[in-house]
Amino acid sequence: MEPKKRIRVLIAKPDLDGHDRGAKIVALALRDAGMEVTYTGLHQSIDQIVSAAIQESVDIIGLSIMTGAHLPISRKLISRLKEEKMEDIKVVVGGVIPKKDVEALKAIGVAAVFPGGTPFSEISGAIQALVNGG
Repeated sequence: MEPKKRIRVLIAKPDLDGHDRGAKIVALALRDAGMEVTYTGLHQSIDQIVSAAIQESVDIIGLSIMTGAHLPISRKLISRLKEEKMEDIKVVVGGVIPKKDVEALKAIGVAAVFPGGTPFSEISGAIQALVNGG
């Protein structure tokens, strides 16, 4: 039986969002769950995020958004991934996400949404299921 490949995740803080404590904690939790995690740092443009995701050959882009701009940012990121023919990279979003926006995010192509307070085990389990189909 062939071992499952190591999941590669890019954690990104887009645009003017300057609060990265949660992103760093999630990055450490995913690393502790056996994933290879790259954190891009603060104030990344969509183009920088897409470029880093391609360069790092990631399976998942995790956006950490605290500004309330999760819908336009996610829409723009998914559009850029399509332009680059990189739709196989799944996008997940966490942070301050109102319940009313979860379905809207999924409708534009976000694979999973993790509002503040989501347990780390739920986040890592969902990412594993997205990548490994289980």
